[in-house]
Amino acid sequence: MTDDDKQFEASAVEQAAAGRGGLSQEELDELVASADTGGRSAGPFITRLIMVVAIVWSLFQLWIASPLPFMLGWGVFNDTEARSFHLAFALFLAFLAYPAARSPFQLVLAVGVPALLTFLFIYGAKDGTPIWWIPIVGVAVIAAVLLGSPKNRVPPWEWGLAIAGAVASLYIYFAYQGIAQRVGAPILQDFVIAAIGIMVLLEATRRALGPALMIVASCFLIYTFLGPHMPSIIAHKGNNLSEVVNHQWITTEGIFGIALGVSTSFVFLFVLFGSLLDKAGAGNYFIQVAFSLMGHMRGGPAKAAVVSSAMTGLISGSSIANVVTTGTFTIPLMKRVGFNSEKAGAVEVASSVNGQIMPPVMGAAAFLMVEYVGIPYFDVVKHAFLPAVISYIALVYIVHLEAMKANMQGLPRAYEPKPLVAWLISLAFTIAAICALSFAVYYGMGWIRPAFGASAGYVVFALLVAVYLGLLYVSCREARLKMEDPNAPVTKLPVPGPTIRSGLHFLLPVVVLVWSLMIDRLSPGLSAFWAAAFMVFILVTQRPIEAMFRGEGDFGGAVKRGFRELLEGLEAGARNMIGIGIATATAGVIVGAVSQTGVGSALADVVEVLSGGNIMAILVLTAILSLILGMGLPTTANYIVVSALLAPVIVTLGQQNGLIVPLIAVHLFVFYFGIMADVTPPVGLASFAAAAVSGGDPIRTGVVAFFYSLRTAALPFLFIFNTELLLIDVNWAQGIFVFVVSTIAMLLFAAATQGWFLARNRIYETVLLLLVAFTLFRPGFWMDMVVPPFEDVPPAQIEQAFGDAQVGQDIRMTVNGMNAVGDPVTFTALIPVPAGETGADRVLAAGIEWIDNDGEVIIDNVTFDSVAQKAGLDWDQEIVAVKAPAPQPSKYWMFIPALVLLALVVVLQRRRKPVPQAQPA
Repeated sequence: MTDDDKQFEASAVEQAAAGRGGLSQEELDELVASADTGGRSAGPFITRLIMVVAIVWSLFQLWIASPLPFMLGWGVFNDTEARSFHLAFALFLAFLAYPAARSPFQLVLAVGVPALLTFLFIYGAKDGTPIWWIPIVGVAVIAAVLLGSPKNRVPPWEWGLAIAGAVASLYIYFAYQGIAQRVGAPILQDFVIAAIGIMVLLEATRRALGPALMIVASCFLIYTFLGPHMPSIIAHKGNNLSEVVNHQWITTEGIFGIALGVSTSFVFLFVLFGSLLDKAGAGNYFIQVAFSLMGHMRGGPAKAAVVSSAMTGLISGSSIANVVTTGTFTIPLMKRVGFNSEKAGAVEVASSVNGQIMPPVMGAAAFLMVEYVGIPYFDVVKHAFLPAVISYIALVYIVHLEAMKANMQGLPRAYEPKPLVAWLISLAFTIAAICALSFAVYYGMGWIRPAFGASAGYVVFALLVAVYLGLLYVSCREARLKMEDPNAPVTKLPVPGPTIRSGLHFLLPVVVLVWSLMIDRLSPGLSAFWAAAFMVFILVTQRPIEAMFRGEGDFGGAVKRGFRELLEGLEAGARNMIGIGIATATAGVIVGAVSQTGVGSALADVVEVLSGGNIMAILVLTAILSLILGMGLPTTANYIVVSALLAPVIVTLGQQNGLIVPLIAVHLFVFYFGIMADVTPPVGLASFAAAAVSGGDPIRTGVVAFFYSLRTAALPFLFIFNTELLLIDVNWAQGIFVFVVSTIAMLLFAAATQGWFLARNRIYETVLLLLVAFTLFRPGFWMDMVVPPFEDVPPAQIEQAFGDAQVGQDIRMTVNGMNAVGDPVTFTALIPVPAGETGADRVLAAGIEWIDNDGEVIIDNVTFDSVAQKAGLDWDQEIVAVKAPAPQPSKYWMFIPALVLLALVVVLQRRRKPVPQAQPA
């Protein structure tokens, strides 16, 4: 951000002060800090120490992600060792940056959880383990908490907690060889370190993330130790202290498991990349671009808030920081054009929180899905892209409907728009130029690599630098035009062309990131490293080159400023990661307990009992549990917990009830409800942040934001039953068709829930709009009722069913067998029909060998790694039902009656459509 940019931002903040209850920028920064980066305001020594440790953490993460350790043969860390350093940094900084809340409830938790863990550890020490040290550890942690946690300094006992947490984490690194030789047989020092680590980790969780995750993790530890005393439906044998210590701390099954590994390998680098990009000025650039393009429309500032939050969400993993960053500008301007305080705040909350469903970062969940689902990162982004875009388009439309209801106007344009024909010609020329440039870059890169071999990287970097210098030169020319009078009131919007050109160089690191991920197919960690490395180059060189292009003096000062902004970006990235690092580690406690106790299968029984086996009831129960957890857990932790507990349940029970749900659809389902964590009253922190800016009531802001987010809550149910929304098994043409139809359907759903389409809805019109939206989303639902898609075939005629079906069609088999623990289970398997001349050949090619045992069709053998084995078939199972594809008209015929109903609603509402009345600018 240039000096002019900062002056412009400061001016806008001052203008907005009256509209947001008089909160200063310092108070807003403190709000973000207390929620995201730590709210302790200690002296200069602590401030500098936190800064140094945070910068070292960022440099460490860049080092282990880079190729340098392997090129130099020094400083190579394996995954477990890197995780121990990652958690050590997070714990150390948590106790320095976050003071402990002193409310009675928080104090009870801070004392009660270590006391509870002390009891559990003593109870679990049934294998001759000495227990004299357990009360000492518990009393020490309790005493450190009771002694107090002032905001303006770090007392000795908090230093003790910080150091103890770091040492307990680094123990995994320094004792790595010994631990590897005694897996499953911990020694006394393993017990002591693990007890200290778990207690300190839970206290750090309470400070950085609030009480909810600490309580949930403690409940799972109680369940782990006291399994025999639980209700019979979820009871288990119980685990002793040796097993828990080994599973949760010493191995990579618990705290140092997949979740913390993803945080270490991927998430940190993407968060750091976003922080560096923001320090360079990209956040302010995105806001100004959004306003220049959309500010003149009805409710324009609100639409600009949605677009700018979407762009900021690409680089920010924090919905709270997103609210304050963009809301400082957007909320006061929304209020100026007619939105009340609660609606202005709610629009900002809904758009900022939705930033977490936008690829490529998705609030860190994308990288967790890579590990949990077992698919490439590119596929996760592909599946998540369409619902995210549709959700944002629908939010823009909701804003438009709100503006229509109140007859709002936009802000005055900064220029006279071109005639329509000239605008279309300009648009066509721009698209053609972008396409030509894209082809040139793509095929040029394809030529560079084989032509230059090992030197191709240097050539690509040189080309990037040349483009960067050209774009920065253009930026410097445009910045002068835009910032001539930075202190003037915002009475006109920025001119789109110059505004867009003023920051195009900020898109280069994003291009590097996307190219590395999508074209070169590098790992997410290495892709983020190259993007972050290029951002480091930009931060160091941007200010000096700007000073040179503008003919300004003080070149040395510009160099110093560039390095200062780099250090600030490195610090901000690390501080933003404190909560995520701790959340993923604590969520590892829950994941470890699930794998150690087998509670997942028990929970499946509970959900099946409560739902009666109905798949819709199962999904509703899952959504409700996600929302309940979302009231207190951050998004990342919420996703880890719910996906570990309920994703396998949905897949298993869905398969038993005839619904084959892809695993990625299930994980996106629980994730979408998890993102409500920062919206859902009464704990939605993003709603409180928006209310602080708008001066509105935080609970009412959260309620309105939740209502705006209903479109996001509807999407998961839709893509569970219609996986085309996730671009599963569709080509490019089908994908475009699905996007267009789904967008129209979501807009109609938004119109129905907002009570306004062309005019205010009547009840029957709302019902018709919902019916049309559902039909467009899932036309197959009605077609299946008219013409069933499958016909029943006797199991003994399985070969005939395979022979009559076309290659690639699915045969559904209902099978009786045994699950992993020997209990009887019934499920449905989906078998794609392979190529083969006869039905018998196709059955064998699918991997199935069967026998007819007195009328019972028994699977005699299943070929290894065949489609049948992947579908869950195994020898000695009984095939009790076979459903073969039946001829069925295209499901899209159902669009005709849907469009007729839509036309009816349009005709009815056009008769009473309000006539717009001009408002004074």
